[in-house]
Amino acid sequence: MVCALAVWTAGAGAQQPPTDLPTVLVSRQVAAEQGITVGAVVRVAPPDGSRTREFRVAGIYEPTPDPARLGAVIREVRLHLPDLLDLTREPGALVGTERVQAVNIGLTDPAEAGAFARDLNARLPGVLARTTAAAAGSGGPFLVLERFHLAIAIVTIVAATVFLLALTIMLVDERRATVGVLRLIGVPTGRILTQVALEGLLVAGAGALVGLLLAVGSEQLINHFFQWRYDTALVFVHITPGVALRCVAIAVPLGVVATVLASWALLRRNALRLVRR
Repeated sequence: MVCALAVWTAGAGAQQPPTDLPTVLVSRQVAAEQGITVGAVVRVAPPDGSRTREFRVAGIYEPTPDPARLGAVIREVRLHLPDLLDLTREPGALVGTERVQAVNIGLTDPAEAGAFARDLNARLPGVLARTTAAAAGSGGPFLVLERFHLAIAIVTIVAATVFLLALTIMLVDERRATVGVLRLIGVPTGRILTQVALEGLLVAGAGALVGLLLAVGSEQLINHFFQWRYDTALVFVHITPGVALRCVAIAVPLGVVATVLASWALLRRNALRLVRR
């Protein structure tokens, strides 16, 4: 369970602290900020500061990366549930009458999350159980961000295709004399197109490979910089095999198609005009 800190006071003094204190985990950011070490005694208070309790620090943890809290200092501790309830229970409230709004459940086999959610919804009317993937994709800022990235990707691919086609036309036009000679000595147009397609496949494959190597090489550099900048363990860039295959599947066909289209426009001209005779 996570509890936000309102007041932090590191244990001090020459007296030996009690050994029967409840334990607590402290976030790395707070430990670094307050100079807290494992075994130290701290006082934890609820957000209203109405009461405090002493705890012994059992460990220091790295907070779960959360893009929604990027740039925020995670001033949190993790307590055992009974300790948290005792600390945050309303005055006069009976033990066992506390309410919770959400509970996260981790399964041994994550693949059974969907079946578990459906079974729980059927057994407990009034309880909404859903997987984290369904919760993340149901709406909110991350869905908007995903659609924005998709729109940017489509615009980028279209613009890159137009630029690639224009560049290919200029490169093919420089070889019009060679193409004209091949036409005059009787080489069929289909054979020339096949050769051009193979050249386009080779160049597009090499370009895709260079792009992937550049992305993989800069992945750790980008992550290290932004993790240092925002003091977080969040992974900003991750090149997965699926992403790599998708990039190759888009880049290579586009390169081949652009090369063939540019060459076909050239091959439709008269052979004598190609050699300028």
